Amino acid sequence: MQSRRSFNTAALFFGLGTAALSLARSLQAQSAGEIPKSALLQPAELATLLRTSSKPLILQVGSHQLFNEAHIPNSQYAGPGSSEAGLASLESRLKPLPRTQPIVLYCGCCPWTKCPNIRAAYANAVKLGFTQVKALYIPQDYGTDWVDKGYPSTSVKA
Repeated sequence: MQSRRSFNTAALFFGLGTAALSLARSLQAQSAGEIPKSALLQPAELATLLRTSSKPLILQVGSHQLFNEAHIPNSQYAGPGSSEAGLASLESRLKPLPRTQPIVLYCGCCPWTKCPNIRAAYANAVKLGFTQVKALYIPQDYGTDWVDKGYPSTSVKA
């Protein structure tokens, strides 16, 4: 009887611990600004858009070094979404624009699930009132999901 009670107590604590961990992860995701699926843009979709006359404003929100090494043609560096200075830079770039301006944000520094930049940058643009913000979905990294697929890329000449 004693061992069964100990097992039930352990199971209860394990269940509560798992629930608490799940809640913590959910709150962390919400505070990081989860991006709705409807706001995700696939690389092939953006590559097609780049060949049309109605190009969106494309902003890279990752590291400056990554931008210098390789970036989407005609995209602009907006600062890392993971820092206050980067978000302030993004805000100053967006502030004068009409709130209906089509915008594509991208990073590509690392796998999507670990990216410290894209969610905060997206949340900031939406908070500013922009209604046509998309995030380029880069599952692995810029090299794998953009360059290696043959989509256009350029670099800052040293």
